[in-house]
Amino acid sequence: MIAFPPELQALLTRELWHAIIVFLRVSALVSLLPAFGERSVPIRVKLGIAVAFTMIVAPAVTLDAQPESPLTFTRYALTEALVGLALGIGVRLFVLALQTAGSIAAQSTSLSQILGGAAAEPIPAIGYLLTIGGLALAVIFGLHVHAARLLIVSYEIFPAGYAPSAADLSAWGIARIAHAFSLAFMLATPFVIASVIYNLTLGVINRAMPQLMVAFVGAPVITMGGLFLLFVSAPLILSVWVEALIGFIQAPMVPPK
Repeated sequence: MIAFPPELQALLTRELWHAIIVFLRVSALVSLLPAFGERSVPIRVKLGIAVAFTMIVAPAVTLDAQPESPLTFTRYALTEALVGLALGIGVRLFVLALQTAGSIAAQSTSLSQILGGAAAEPIPAIGYLLTIGGLALAVIFGLHVHAARLLIVSYEIFPAGYAPSAADLSAWGIARIAHAFSLAFMLATPFVIASVIYNLTLGVINRAMPQLMVAFVGAPVITMGGLFLLFVSAPLILSVWVEALIGFIQAPMVPPK
């Protein structure tokens, strides 16, 4: 029976542990990555994507990780999953910001109930359209390439086997959540402004002509105006959103402006 030389066996063991440690962080990030980690994507497809990212990231990083005991492997599993989930949540917050912007726009223009159940998550039609368009635009702009670069750079920021500080991680997370809400409101600003102008106009008309049924006149106006405003502003909204997303992926630890 032919046996592998001890040197080759040691090499295979080291490379296998290297791939496993990288896979732990990659799989956690892929589970939350926009477009690739959506709930509509089957689990087997996500697993294949995680393996593909592992094959790309593993040769580009240098790790001195070969767990010698189950306790050491548990430490690696917990720290790598924590880092991957933290980075994945940071990226996923941009999708939630786009959905929140769509919800704000829909509530402002009385379009919140049209096709509200078309997505896996209960979001209005405007949020659904913006989310699908944003995910498609992000993939066109090379989301997979930027995600692989983020994973490679993350090993310089968070070495394998070392958990980030709880205080730093919480401060970073709070800043990212605050930025997501501010980004959502900024993207929905045209619809909010249109809603304020519409309601003020209706108030003036109702005060000047109390006998006029302003609701029957205003409802078609705000509906058509909201659709027209979506048609005009959607390209700008999506371009601003994808620029912010790529900027975060390129520099995840830079404080948001």
